[in-house]
Amino acid sequence: MDKKITLRLASASDAERILAIYAPYVTDTTVTFEYEVPSVQEFAFRIVNILQKYPYYVALVDGVIAGYCYAAPFRGRAAYDWSVETTIYIKQDFRGYGIGSMLYSALEATLKTQGVLTMISCIAYPNPPSNAFHEKMGFRKVGHFSQSGYKLGQWVDIVWLEKHIGEHDTIPSPVTPFSILGNNK
Repeated sequence: MDKKITLRLASASDAERILAIYAPYVTDTTVTFEYEVPSVQEFAFRIVNILQKYPYYVALVDGVIAGYCYAAPFRGRAAYDWSVETTIYIKQDFRGYGIGSMLYSALEATLKTQGVLTMISCIAYPNPPSNAFHEKMGFRKVGHFSQSGYKLGQWVDIVWLEKHIGEHDTIPSPVTPFSILGNNK
């Protein structure tokens, strides 16, 4: 691909373009367990909400959003603060060009700066492209749950993958919210 790929932070104004990438995954695949495509307003709210604590990146190919990724809380209790759940989606016709690797590398670097120690991903299974991508990025499978979701007339398994990105010290430093980190850059 002889196109210029750049990364930047997402904003609420990107919601419609990001949602256009996500919508086919909702309507046509079992990759996400959402049944209905969220509204643009709901998606904008999600972006703003995530950016309060974690990074949300978009990849642009010649200025057009071709993919996105973000981190979100793994669970709501304080003891989980050093673990995040990661999400990535690439526009179907831009898969296989290294955009996902660029996005996840930026995400991981920022999470390390924040003090996050573990990245976790939940993937619908089977999903060979996503499994291969996450393995290439250093994730390892830690769990497999059978028939966890029902979508498009079929039961779908899920697998959980993790990647340790920091040392699990006895007393970890608090995680710095991205909104604070972003203001200090």
